[in-house]
Amino acid sequence: MKSGLLRILLVEDDELFRLGLQMRLQQEPELEVVAQAVDGETAVELTNQYLPDVVLLDVGLPGIGGVEACRQIKQQHPQLPILVLTSHSQKPLIERLIAAGAQGYCLKGIEADVLILALRSVAAGASWWDRIGTAEIRAVFASSPPPVAKAAQMLANPLTRREQEILALIAAGKTNQEIAELLYIAIGTVRVHVHAILQKLEVRDRTQAAVLAIQKGLVAPELLANKH
Repeated sequence: MKSGLLRILLVEDDELFRLGLQMRLQQEPELEVVAQAVDGETAVELTNQYLPDVVLLDVGLPGIGGVEACRQIKQQHPQLPILVLTSHSQKPLIERLIAAGAQGYCLKGIEADVLILALRSVAAGASWWDRIGTAEIRAVFASSPPPVAKAAQMLANPLTRREQEILALIAAGKTNQEIAELLYIAIGTVRVHVHAILQKLEVRDRTQAAVLAIQKGLVAPELLANKH
């Protein structure tokens, strides 16, 4: 990100929804919609042209479609986070999104403030899966081996390495400010990660998260050993 500004490529074929979303996103001083696309092919082209910080991608696109657009973008830009928007929560779709490399998944009924937090989360390196989506993923893979190694890893431990580091520091009683200083990241980034941790673990506060981390072994032992 340049100068703290989050540059977004908005990909949505529904004109009214896209315009409304653009207006809401532009109200945030640190967000900028740098380009818009209405189909998958254009999304890939504009990604190459603008190199945004994050792609907000509708699944139900004309042309190659959202999932294929996601796959192609990730092939060319592996580190570029993609947050998917869709009207449907379907098991095969979620499997395909994971395989395509999406960092997050939200239903279109999501509140604007939560969507903005999700955008900031994936841009900061976290993943963001809608609660319904998370339940679907668990249901899909509970009785059979997942087709994608990443999905298996996510189910074994839903937290990214960075989130595990932050959770270890939370378990050690560190404040957000202390965590930011120890990891050399902005305090706002810490808040984004903490929110993602609480959502993924389905707990209300930091204390519950810390207890769950120790009980379930969600934090690698070497991280806990290094954070005391």
